[in-house]
Amino acid sequence: MHYTGTIWRPPYEANSLLLEVTAGCTHHKCKFCTLYAELPFKFKMSPLADVENDLLEARAFFKQQQARGLFKLWPNAGPARVFLTGANPFVLKAERLLEIAGMIARTFPEIGSIGCFARVKDVALKTEAELARLRAAGFDGLTLGVETGDDAALAFMRKGYQAADIVEQCRRLEAAGIGYNFFYLTGVSGCGRGEAGARAMAAVCNQLHPQRIGASMLTIYPNSELYQEIRRGVWQPEAEIEKYQELKTLVQELQRPVWFGALGASNAVPFAGNLPEDRARLLAVLEEIIADFSEEELQDYRQNLWHL
Repeated sequence: MHYTGTIWRPPYEANSLLLEVTAGCTHHKCKFCTLYAELPFKFKMSPLADVENDLLEARAFFKQQQARGLFKLWPNAGPARVFLTGANPFVLKAERLLEIAGMIARTFPEIGSIGCFARVKDVALKTEAELARLRAAGFDGLTLGVETGDDAALAFMRKGYQAADIVEQCRRLEAAGIGYNFFYLTGVSGCGRGEAGARAMAAVCNQLHPQRIGASMLTIYPNSELYQEIRRGVWQPEAEIEKYQELKTLVQELQRPVWFGALGASNAVPFAGNLPEDRARLLAVLEEIIADFSEEELQDYRQNLWHL
């Protein structure tokens, strides 16, 4: 299989076949991001020959393991879902994505859906007809790192869109029948603005129907542009306790039925549940964290988090 650099995937894609179709990020301007800093290029597409060869290699592997009786998770000798890797494979032209979907369907007829990371602007590049064709080809459950609904934070971090764009483009996904998930970046609004950022995010989500909202804690590494902004005194990060107060506000304000979780390594205390039925339990967990952990303990975890 062809893989370039560190491969990132959401926790809920753990059982998906990871297929590299891009590497790097077309945007590559977010001040906090260091995920693709190791790559010697900004973005590249995988040759279609590599994609096809990887699918054939994966097919042979699953068949071999099934014959040996070693794969109980895939009784049909193949996974149920493919996750296309790279920071934003959905930026690819619809025709190329459809060609890749065709390769997947020919090699793994049992595949039920195709997911990937996508930027809000990637959705905007597709027409309604193209989105409908992509949904028919299996694209569903996209993951968008929207980070926040706080326009000031989105502008400062150079995300390249505003809250209104999130709403507009996700409504277009909904119209096409394409499900989607959000990543929320706790702490991205900065010191003193955490709860306001949470309310802004809730205001966005309450107009939409995301399937999942996964929260990660902003972790600032020395090789990020944001680290230099902090050193210059331009921006001040939230305290760790404020981040948990921010999450508490978000859980209180979300009104749509949605899975909500903070499960990645950036979260010192993982938790997850379904809203609204688990709201009281999630709030109790957050209140316990705020009451029982000191700022120093949580800072120690953040400062010693060498990798996300």
